[in-house]
Amino acid sequence: MNRTSVTPSFWNGCRVFVTGHTGFKGSWLCLLLKLLGAEVMGYSLPPPTHPSLFEVARIDGLVETIEADVRDFPRLLHAIAAYSPHVVIHMAAQSTVLHSYEDPVGTYSTNVMGTVNVFEAIRFAKRPCVVINVTTDKIYDNQMCMWGHRENDRLGGRDPYSNSKACAELVAKAYRDSFYPMEEFDRHGVGIGSVRAGNVIGGGDWTPRQLLPDIIAACSQGSKLVLRHPTALRPWQHVLDCLAGYLTLAEQLSADPMRYAGEWNFGPAESDEWTVSDMVEAISKEWGGDFTWETDHSANGYEEPVLRLDCSKVNRVLGWHPRLMLEESVRWTVRWYKGYLNKEDPRKLCHEDLCQYMALNACSDRLSLGKMRHEFLSA
Repeated sequence: MNRTSVTPSFWNGCRVFVTGHTGFKGSWLCLLLKLLGAEVMGYSLPPPTHPSLFEVARIDGLVETIEADVRDFPRLLHAIAAYSPHVVIHMAAQSTVLHSYEDPVGTYSTNVMGTVNVFEAIRFAKRPCVVINVTTDKIYDNQMCMWGHRENDRLGGRDPYSNSKACAELVAKAYRDSFYPMEEFDRHGVGIGSVRAGNVIGGGDWTPRQLLPDIIAACSQGSKLVLRHPTALRPWQHVLDCLAGYLTLAEQLSADPMRYAGEWNFGPAESDEWTVSDMVEAISKEWGGDFTWETDHSANGYEEPVLRLDCSKVNRVLGWHPRLMLEESVRWTVRWYKGYLNKEDPRKLCHEDLCQYMALNACSDRLSLGKMRHEFLSA
C-alpha cells in the first residue's frame, strides 16, 4: 500500500474541536490544522508552562478558545453541542509520569473522567463526527519483551499516569461498543479511533522535568544535566509525524469507519529506537559546545526502562510511515530552539517547519495549500 498523506482539501473548512489545545502537542496541532485551512475550536485550561508554545506562537489569534476543564461536563457538553464539530481530537490530560505520583487523584480524574465527559458530551449532542482519542505508548502491561507492543496486547501501566491512560483506552472502547458499534454506523455516524504514540520532540516544549526541555536548557546555559534514567529506551519521533498520523487516521475514519475504527500505534522505525543518553548526545552534538550530565540516583518513582511500539498495523493498513528519521528530527528541533533564542518570531519558525513537513507529504492539492500558507502568516 502506498503512503498516505494529509489531504488539505479534507481539512479546508472542516470544524475541529480540540481538547488540550494549549499544551505542546495541542499547540502544534492547532498550527497544523490552521495551515490546512480548518476551523478550530480549542477547549483547555490555560497554558501549562511559561513560556509556552501557545503563547509565543500567538495561537490564541488563530483559533477560538474556551478556557475550561474537561471535568466540567455541563460546559463541555454545551461547547461541543454548539460547535457541532466534524472531528473531535481529545488531547486534554495530565501528561507526565512524575506529576502523577504527586497528584494521582487529579491524574485519574482528568485522564479518566475527562475522557468519559468527552464521549458523554458527544453522545448527548447527537452529532455525527470522527473522534480521535489520544493516549500513549505507556498504556501496555510492559513485560520487557524484545519486540514492540501491538495494539491487541494487554493494557496495564504501573504508575498513575500510564494506568489512567490505559483506563481512558477502556473508556473509548466501552463507548464504541455500547453506543457506536460500527455495524450501526449509518444510524449514529460516529467513528472512534484511539492513538498511542511514543515520545515526541520538536520546538516549543517547556514541560518541567521532561528530557527535551532539560537538554535544551543545559545546552543553552552550559549547565549540568541530571538524567533520571540514561539507559531507558524510548520510541522517539518528531511531533509533526505524530500529529500527521492522527489527521491521516481521521481522514480515513471519515471515509471508511468500518475499516479504520479501533486502536493504532504511531511510532518510529525500529532503527530509531534510542536511549535517553543517545538523545542527549545527539542534541548536544547538533547544538555544539560542551556540557556535562550525571545520573540522578534519588528516588523519583518507577518509570519503564524499555518502551517499544510495533507499528506494523498503521504501516500496513493505514499506509502511514514517519517522514522524518530521528537524526533529522533532532536537527529540526535544535534549529527551532536556536532561532527562538536568537529572537526570531516563533510562529514563523513553526511555519517554516510546517511548510517543510507538508512538502515531504507530497500533497496533491498544492495550490490550495499555498493559499492557506498566506492566510496562516497574515492572521
